[in-house]
Amino acid sequence: MLKHRRCILTGVMIAFFSGAGMFPAGAHEAHSAKGVTWKYDGYCCNGDSKSGDCQMISTRNVKITNRGYEISLGPGDHRLITRPHHFTMPQSEARRSKDEEYHLCLYPTEDTLRCFYAPDMGF
Repeated sequence: MLKHRRCILTGVMIAFFSGAGMFPAGAHEAHSAKGVTWKYDGYCCNGDSKSGDCQMISTRNVKITNRGYEISLGPGDHRLITRPHHFTMPQSEARRSKDEEYHLCLYPTEDTLRCFYAPDMGF
């Protein structure tokens, strides 16, 4: 009887974890000023293109330094930003933008930089 309960419990746990966030949800599309459309990575993106946490940001919000990227945002620079923020992201952690624009994903709140997309840097 005990063995049978363990099997049922194991089956329930497997079913729960396989459907509850273990696999990324469909990411929404990124829209750029150049008309290029692509999808954000599922890990980065929550929501849709109107209410989601990922969107393109202006090049004026990004400064490239020897430590990587310094990103300064204020209200109006990203749909989730309600007050000034300053983020730092090492170049090695930035994801490659597919439209040569900067994009930023904030999750679970505006205080947490989840993903940052940057264009390739030419030398």
